Amino acid sequence: MRLPWKRSGGTSELSDLHVGDPRFDDWEVVHDFEDVASARAWRQHLEEAGMEAVITADWALDRFGRGDIALRVPPGHWSEADEFLSGLGLEDYEEDDE
Repeated sequence: MRLPWKRSGGTSELSDLHVGDPRFDDWEVVHDFEDVASARAWRQHLEEAGMEAVITADWALDRFGRGDIALRVPPGHWSEADEFLSGLGLEDYEEDDE
């Protein structure tokens, strides 16, 4: 019997979140988020602009997908990424979040 709320196949919704991955320790944090959905949306903006970006967390997220999540770019690309995201209104997002 197939349960309607269970999806078959595909990847985990959190598969693009790197938890405790030392490969990204030297990458620069562009912004911190509390939820993976917001981090994923802003990362997508960077990737659509041709910039490499990842979302990371030092610890596993809670059951609601919340935690201390960082949007990171390779060393030397922070300025470019920050300028791009600032033009999209990331500051407005921060004000709404508080």
